[in-house]
Amino acid sequence: MTRFSTHARVLTLLLAVLSCVSCSCVPRPALPPSTTAPPNPTTTTPMPTTYEPYANTNPAVAPTGQSSVGQLRTPDGRIRTYRLYVPASLDASTPAPLLVALHGGLGTSAQFEANSGFDGLAESNRFVVIYPDGIGASVDGTGPQTWNGGYCCGPAARDNVDDVGFVRQLIDRLDAELSIDPARTFVAGHSNGAIMAYRLACELYDRIAAIGVQAGSLGVDMCAPASPVSVIHLHGTADTNHPIDGGPGSGIASLSGVVFRPARDAVEALAAANACAPSPVAETDPTNPDLTVTTWALCNNSTTVRYVVVEGATHAWMGHPAYSELASFYLGQPYPNLDASRAIWSFLASHSRR
Repeated sequence: MTRFSTHARVLTLLLAVLSCVSCSCVPRPALPPSTTAPPNPTTTTPMPTTYEPYANTNPAVAPTGQSSVGQLRTPDGRIRTYRLYVPASLDASTPAPLLVALHGGLGTSAQFEANSGFDGLAESNRFVVIYPDGIGASVDGTGPQTWNGGYCCGPAARDNVDDVGFVRQLIDRLDAELSIDPARTFVAGHSNGAIMAYRLACELYDRIAAIGVQAGSLGVDMCAPASPVSVIHLHGTADTNHPIDGGPGSGIASLSGVVFRPARDAVEALAAANACAPSPVAETDPTNPDLTVTTWALCNNSTTVRYVVVEGATHAWMGHPAYSELASFYLGQPYPNLDASRAIWSFLASHSRR
């Protein structure tokens, strides 16, 4: 079979998936959601200094820990699946940080585990990673997956799947099976997974200390977490799948019927919810002029909201090779000068719940 015919078959599958996606994603106006700020802060975050994307983290190493595949039944009767990585370096006598890593729309847990490099970071920085699967478009649930992040995306949004409840169940299971630190439970997400991560920050705030996302937006109309959640958001200016300023996107994204909200609306909504200082601080990375970093500090409970705009970066997960030629074709070439996984982990690891 030629490469062209293989791509044609994959494109046919994607179009079939998206015909389902398009009926579930009603365009919404790109307006910031309403928020209700918590009471005035009792503790504050120091004002930021020069941005260091990999501060206080070790570079990834070869993962030598235990990988496994699991499943659980949710209250709605669905069998949900996930992948789990427990590093060999983990100290069983000390509660470990947990990272819930959410793949993008039309992705899978296996793809995101292979593509993100989080296992290698978990090994060198001693944290547990769980990669849940979204809801599949195929009859047997094994096709490309989506998350119900609110206004997006696909079968998960169409069927109003309780993905917030699913992630809560996963955290509960790991709490029972492993020694997990509840003050250091974090979420990372890409694209539709980023939209889902924002929803978790809004609705699962009692279990999550911070989120780190690339190429997403806020998918719910109300976000007023009773406990503040720190956020780092990376977004490329050359992202045509989820445009940084919002809109329908191009390529496959344009077939879904989604009108994405602007990325900055999301970070501003969380900054308001966290009662951060109203004037954000501009930061720079002296080693990379492509990065424009805006930080909202002096927030409730020592939380921080950070927005990193990357000049020329596409929708592809930054700093890691594309998982296929087809992914490169539709998502663009990955931006090479920022490791999204390590930058996100650096932020998360320094923002445990106070």
